[in-house]
Amino acid sequence: MKKIVVMGRGGTGKTSSVALMAKYFIEIGETPILLIDADPDQNLGDLVGADVEKTISDVLYEFMDEGGSVTGASPLERLEPKILEKIFEGDLFDLIVIGAKWKEGCYCMPNNILKKVIPTLANNYKYVLIDSPAGLEHLNRRITSDVDYIIDILDSSKKSFEHFKRAYRIIKEVKIKFKEIFLIGGNRFPDNLTKRAEDMGMKYLGKINYDENVESYVIEGKSLLKLPQTSPAYLSIKSIMENIL
Repeated sequence: MKKIVVMGRGGTGKTSSVALMAKYFIEIGETPILLIDADPDQNLGDLVGADVEKTISDVLYEFMDEGGSVTGASPLERLEPKILEKIFEGDLFDLIVIGAKWKEGCYCMPNNILKKVIPTLANNYKYVLIDSPAGLEHLNRRITSDVDYIIDILDSSKKSFEHFKRAYRIIKEVKIKFKEIFLIGGNRFPDNLTKRAEDMGMKYLGKINYDENVESYVIEGKSLLKLPQTSPAYLSIKSIMENIL
C-alpha cells in the first residue's frame, strides 16, 4: 500500500489531478484504491462520479445533535462504525470525505477522526490518494503523518512557491514521514518558470497539459474518469505517475 498526498494553493488543480491519478491507477489495473477528500469544499466526489451519502462531519454533528457525547473515551469508538457505513464504495475505488462543518469552531474533531480512520482503512488498498485542503493547517494537525509521496502543484504566482516553502518547513517541523516530495506545474504553469521550479531543491516532474475537456467536464459535473485516454491532461498525469512509480 502506498499513500500519495496532493497539496498546493487553492485553484492549482489539486482535486482534478487526484481524479486523473485515480483514472491512471484504474486504467493500469492497480485497484482497489482509496480516495480521501480532506478538503471541506468536498469536490472530489463530483470529479470521480461518486455520490457521497454522508461525510465525516455529517456523521459527527448528527451524532452530537442526537445527544451523543464526544467527551471521555475516544468518540471514534462510537463513531467509527457509523463513519465506515457511509464510505462510498465503488467497483474500482472507495471514497471517504471529511465534509463541510456546519457549526462554529475549528475542524479539530473531524480532522482527528479522519486521522484515526485512515490507518484502519488504508491497508485494504493498493494506493491511497489524498486531496488536501488549500491551507497549511492540515499539516500542523498531521492528518497524514506517514506517507510515501507528497506532490505539490504549483501555479504561476510567487505565493505558490512561498506556500510550498512554508509547507515543507511545517512538514519537517512536525515530523511528517515521507519518502519523496515532487513538484508539478498546474495546467496554467508557464514554461518560463520551469527553471525556478527545478531550483526549489525537489524533483520537478513537469506540468499538467491544458485540456479544455477537463474544464467542460468539471462545469457539467461529469466524471473525469470518463475522459478519453488521449486527453492531454490525462497523458501528462500518466507520464508524471510513471516517473514517480
